Amino acid sequence: MVKETNGWRLNRQVNLSFLLELVLLGSLIVGSWFNLQRQLDLVARDVGLLLERQKELCGKLETLQEKTVSHEYRLRSMESASRHTSFSREQ
Repeated sequence: MVKETNGWRLNRQVNLSFLLELVLLGSLIVGSWFNLQRQLDLVARDVGLLLERQKELCGKLETLQEKTVSHEYRLRSMESASRHTSFSREQ
């Protein structure tokens, strides 16, 4: 009888140890899941900020392009006026 009792105690200790390992493993999995969710939230926020900055930059680039085209036309008109003035002076 003593041997059976010792065997039962050993099994109970193994079972408690196994249950403790299962609980620890489960807590690690849950902790990792929450950490991943937090990281995903941070990435989503960063992507949102990048999209906002990209829209702002696109707006600035469009404005710069419009100004560049405007300056090109002004430069062409000034060059053509300069040519006409120098041509009329030569005659």
